[in-house]
Amino acid sequence: MNYELFLAKRIITAKQHKSSVSSSIIKIAIAAIALGIIIMMISIATGVGLQKKIKEKISGFNGHIQISNYEDNNSQITVTPISIHQDFYPKFSTIKGIKNVQEYATKAGIIRTETDFEGIIYKGVGSDYDWSFFKTYLVDGELINITNKLNNKVLISKFIANRLNLKVGDKFNTFFMKEDISSAPNARVFTVAGIYDSGFKEFDETYIIGDIKHVQRLNKWKEDEIGGFEVILNDFDQLNEKGNEIYREVSSTLNAQTIAEKYEPIFEWLNLLDTNIIVIIAIMVLIADINMITALLVLILERTQMIGILKSVGSTNWSIRKVFLYNATYLIVIGLFWGNLIGIGLLLLQKYFGFITLNPENYYVTEAPVYIGAIYIILLNIGTLLLCLVMLLIPSYIVSKISPVKAIKFD
Repeated sequence: MNYELFLAKRIITAKQHKSSVSSSIIKIAIAAIALGIIIMMISIATGVGLQKKIKEKISGFNGHIQISNYEDNNSQITVTPISIHQDFYPKFSTIKGIKNVQEYATKAGIIRTETDFEGIIYKGVGSDYDWSFFKTYLVDGELINITNKLNNKVLISKFIANRLNLKVGDKFNTFFMKEDISSAPNARVFTVAGIYDSGFKEFDETYIIGDIKHVQRLNKWKEDEIGGFEVILNDFDQLNEKGNEIYREVSSTLNAQTIAEKYEPIFEWLNLLDTNIIVIIAIMVLIADINMITALLVLILERTQMIGILKSVGSTNWSIRKVFLYNATYLIVIGLFWGNLIGIGLLLLQKYFGFITLNPENYYVTEAPVYIGAIYIILLNIGTLLLCLVMLLIPSYIVSKISPVKAIKFD
């Protein structure tokens, strides 16, 4: 029989013998553990969720890796075409982990209606385009079916639709400048096939998606000439690794650029979130430790006579320390239970109801996204429990300093 555990259970259940001061301190310690786990859980869930959501949106508009001419790398507009006949197209045979390789080309234009106008970037795509991203954010209408026949239908964002008072089925004029700016611009009439709303204002206010053949004809390219290729990976975490592999695979006249390189300021900002999460976790664990140390010291002082009696009958210092560590573990587990219950509940409410909204101009999303991962929740609980117990080893050492004779007389 584990008599240390038996004594710890008796102490826990003997509530009537606890002073009001001890009871209040223990409740505060439990509340500190619960509050700490709630804040840590929310910090990780929202931080990771925001990172994943922003990365998903950037890659949805650009792919994970773009292959193009060097002169077009830092521009949203493709100027110099490249041949579609590449060794890696339509599939990289030597690189694993690639979901899709798709052609694209972009051209700047101006949408003109009877009452207003808006500058846009027309992104032309082919029949190999992966529509899964826009399918997720499609709010009205349907996606475009790209075939060998020229398609005049386009996808526009909800932002542009609201600005220009357009709806599904409406037609509008778009003007594209020629190289000779003294000449009249090229005009195209497009029909709104669908309206998307990604919540990423920087892209929503800029891009409309349509048939790549329009860009080819406007630029007087050949049928086998395109602006570049977008590579979509199976795992975003392999972005840098696959980016280097693809860079080495393509010809010397082409460049492979990851979206982390193309949108470096955004990704640097996202990396700062990791630092914020670590700082928050460190602060909350420290607060929880301080409260648990205080509670343990109070428990030890409250049971000074019991410690003296146990020592007098032969109990070792470590054995008595284990009694109080078992007691502290119970209090930590109670705090973790309520913290997990409340924390996961709040995260589920946010995930399904989105009651916390964000400014898309600053955060690129309209509501705070959450990522609820079982692994990080388990690791967070285990880490908190272990760190608290390690910290409690120090104050439990006070047991060895208590004299049995003085403790028995203690009142």
